[in-house]
Amino acid sequence: MTSITRRIATELGVGEGQVTAAVDLLDGGATVPFIARYRKEATGALDDAQLRTLEERLGYLRELESRRAAILDSIREQGKLDPALEARIAQAETKARLEDLYLPFRQKRRTKAQLAREAGLEPLAEALLARPEQVPEAAAKPFVDAGKGIADTEAALEGARSILIERFSEEPELVGSLRETTWQRGRLGSSVRKGKVAAGEKFADYFDFAEPLTKLPSHRILALFRGEKEEVLDLDIGDAPGDSAPPNQPGWQELRIAKAFGLADRGRPGDRFLADTVRRAWRTKLKPALDTDLRARLWAVAEAGAVKVFAGNLRDLLLAAPAGPRPTLGLDPGYRTGVKVAVVDATGKVLATDTIYPHEPRRDWNGALVTLAKLCRAHRVELIAIGNGTASRETDRLAAELVAKQPELRLTKVMVSEAGASVYSASAYASAELPGLDVTLRGAVSIARRLQDPLAELVKIEPRAIGVGQYQHDLAEGKLSRSLDAVVEDCVNGVGVDVNTASAPLLARVSGLTERVAGNIVVHRDANGPFRSRSGLRKVSGLGPKAYELAAGFLRIREGDDPLDASGVHPEAYPVVRKILAATGQPVGALIGNGAVLRSLDPKRFTDATFGLPTVTDILAELEKPGRDPRPAFRTATFQEGVETIQDLRPGMRLEGVVTNVAAFGAFVDIGVHQDGLVHISMLADRFVKDPRDVVKPGDVVQVRVVEVDAPRKRIALSMRSDEAAPRPARREERPAGGQRSAATRPSPQAKPASESGGALAEALRRAALAKGQPQGGRKS
Repeated sequence: MTSITRRIATELGVGEGQVTAAVDLLDGGATVPFIARYRKEATGALDDAQLRTLEERLGYLRELESRRAAILDSIREQGKLDPALEARIAQAETKARLEDLYLPFRQKRRTKAQLAREAGLEPLAEALLARPEQVPEAAAKPFVDAGKGIADTEAALEGARSILIERFSEEPELVGSLRETTWQRGRLGSSVRKGKVAAGEKFADYFDFAEPLTKLPSHRILALFRGEKEEVLDLDIGDAPGDSAPPNQPGWQELRIAKAFGLADRGRPGDRFLADTVRRAWRTKLKPALDTDLRARLWAVAEAGAVKVFAGNLRDLLLAAPAGPRPTLGLDPGYRTGVKVAVVDATGKVLATDTIYPHEPRRDWNGALVTLAKLCRAHRVELIAIGNGTASRETDRLAAELVAKQPELRLTKVMVSEAGASVYSASAYASAELPGLDVTLRGAVSIARRLQDPLAELVKIEPRAIGVGQYQHDLAEGKLSRSLDAVVEDCVNGVGVDVNTASAPLLARVSGLTERVAGNIVVHRDANGPFRSRSGLRKVSGLGPKAYELAAGFLRIREGDDPLDASGVHPEAYPVVRKILAATGQPVGALIGNGAVLRSLDPKRFTDATFGLPTVTDILAELEKPGRDPRPAFRTATFQEGVETIQDLRPGMRLEGVVTNVAAFGAFVDIGVHQDGLVHISMLADRFVKDPRDVVKPGDVVQVRVVEVDAPRKRIALSMRSDEAAPRPARREERPAGGQRSAATRPSPQAKPASESGGALAEALRRAALAKGQPQGGRKS
């Protein structure tokens, strides 16, 4: 049996020693960001993506070994474990294979087969299987025994059949072969349930649908399962058209079962009995069991795809460009309840709040302008963050007039995604952070802060509530949460955290820090003032040597006693920096940022038994740009004046917008009309695009061209291709579900063919079938 470390090494294409070192570090409590950044010598410079995969596979394979041991113990206790079976179990490489081998030995409820064995019918089953030339009724007659519940030959044959059906359905090699072949050759089909055509019209593309199992993408699988869950669709795993057997003829599955047990129809008296037994074994036992297995496999594929999309989008959103520490006015738009206003200073501290009523029904436009101007002037506001929910364009127009009428204030207005702001407002953390502030005003604070630093603000919100996924409400809580938490951890530690300004939720995402210790850091900071050095963190209650080791390199102390404390150089490596300083003859303040000198140094001169070439190379790069923020430069999109509703759009218009969500089939772009437009994957670039995230990411500012507008169905088709690039047909795709936007909805039964209403893209959009709802990250209703 291949060891776990060797197997992972083979899968990752790295050395077993690298994997062993990483496993030892993980088992010792080290985090992935810490290992990836500060233990490169030990792991051979495995990156965070490799380490995340390693961590996941390590968990799976350890569970596999635990299950293997439990199965061996169970069969051994039954006295049925022989060397051959033990070897097969030892060689099993998946949980499915293990369970196939264990199936005959699993403790079951009293089955018909068990009852038949207890009645003494196993010899009859063996005889019928071994000698089909017998007449079954004649062979069964000696086994009739009313005292054992076998009233006649028919009952005896039925009992023997039950024994054979169980044997056929529990043969490990046969079950595994049928499962894998069905996966490779089978199709998932769907049909509409009787009387559900009208109610389930959003699943219209699946009313008569079939596609090979291996070709179904994640979002389509989830849409089909949701249609079944909502009792609109019936799903069935069946054969490809070429594999279907003629009526009253055995299918390939039944033929394979017969072959596995040496059965064939040669016209002998027992052949019909055995053929019927094979048919019933397939239809009543094997097919239902395999359907369950394959549906679970489909779900695993779908879940993995959806989690990948969500995690990728979340990473891009968290690493979006920060506007920086600038006084900001946050506006949470609304009509009847007014526009909530909050001013925060450069550190995010709330300076003032208010509510204005520029829109219906009060229409106090001028009063709103006066209030905003006073706030901006009093607090020297530089940025205006406008939530992109209800009344956002009207509020954006208000802000534009403010900017125009108060040029001396030099204000910049920015539309900001407010996804999750309401979740934050009602959270326990918001109550603790803003105890004296009405819950309705907290959203405006969050909107302002997330413009200043998206990462610092969004970590306060449960990742699922940020809303950049597809079908996330259908996914298993544990798998999604683990993946998203890993993304947040990697992002926070990749950027680094200012220990003297960070909130407790942000600190809690730092490598090695728990929520309790993060809270203690804030308490210590409030009581004793800003930290002057990283070593001062050792005085924080609960922050022991191990936590300090894991966290220190990711915590920044600006303008402290040691300039290195503001960099990504770990304190344990400060002696290396001292060697570099001695070699250059320069003080640390003069060396930091001096690229010419640092690039002239040979890293090999400063290596030793503890710090190898990878670490020294990283140190030199960090000294050149200490504490460098990996996020892009801040940039804003400008919505076109006069284009405020979907009715204002016309095909051919060129607009600027912001990517709000990326799915497997395209990207959704906010162009300022309250409905996101869809840039289908076939329209993202002039070249072939396999993954939309290769072209765009949430937060990107992009130029788009309006291709098609369907106002009644709130559908906007956009293109990022050049005018000269001819459109190409696109395959059927779906939109993510569970949210509020409705930029490109499903087709209606009366939709015109592509040749009559917009060509290939229109057809692609008509095939963009919705599962329930819209993508996350949308407007508030």
